[in-house]
Amino acid sequence: MIAGLDIKDIAELALLLIATGALSGFLAGVFGIGGGAILVPVFYECFRIAGVPLEVRMPLCIGTSLAVIIPTSIRSFQAHYKRGAVDLSILRAWWLPIVIGVVAGSVVARYAPERLFKIVFVCVAWSAAARLIFAREGWKFGDDLPKGPLMRAYGFCVGILSTLMGIGGGLFSNLLMTFYGRPIHQAVATSSALAVLISIPGALGYIYAGWPAAANYPAVAALQVPFALGYVSLIGAVLVMPMSLVTAPLGVRAAHAMSKRTLEVAFGCYLFVVGSRFVLSLVGGH
Repeated sequence: MIAGLDIKDIAELALLLIATGALSGFLAGVFGIGGGAILVPVFYECFRIAGVPLEVRMPLCIGTSLAVIIPTSIRSFQAHYKRGAVDLSILRAWWLPIVIGVVAGSVVARYAPERLFKIVFVCVAWSAAARLIFAREGWKFGDDLPKGPLMRAYGFCVGILSTLMGIGGGLFSNLLMTFYGRPIHQAVATSSALAVLISIPGALGYIYAGWPAAANYPAVAALQVPFALGYVSLIGAVLVMPMSLVTAPLGVRAAHAMSKRTLEVAFGCYLFVVGSRFVLSLVGGH
């Protein structure tokens, strides 16, 4: 037995996390999403099996997801940048508001109740699912992204919501850019760069936010060093990262080589199902 689990359970969890890493890396390349929308629900089930208390389970999922997104998003961004698809003007406008939003989200994460993380995840996941499944050319906020305070406000919202949801920001930035008439491939490529800006300070923030958790739950091995640093599970990150790095460039290649409509619908359905799973846990109180 290790951390309350037998060898068979540990092997099954390890294989699940490795497969999840492969899928999240591929989707990070295809959609520029960082893979967090895949990682968070899978981490949630794995940490439930590992006996992580409900009160700290969701923050641990989100912090670990952000840590995994760091190398995946860098790899995805490099591949998109080589193809000249990244809009650097958006990065220049958003980098500071996004970082401020990430810091704010990390502070909220230290004191917020566990339900808040699920509510944010459900609201954003279902909104993104509707956009992906029912997308129409006429669904626009305008012909181009705004300038000035509204643009900076968008950046701040992308930062804080991504930090509370454990994603690289691609869902938000993809939605915003496409609603303002930007090509989907440019939105995906630019979102991969934004994921780098969000994931690094976000993961550090969750390490800070979760530092007291180890002392508060001394009997939970999954929260203790060397298994975790704050709200970042080192075991989860180590198992997921390698395959995500391998598959991220494959996703980029797929994004630039084929129509993504089928993948958009499939991913939208996935987000709807995942959001529904968290709604059930909110209603059931567990």
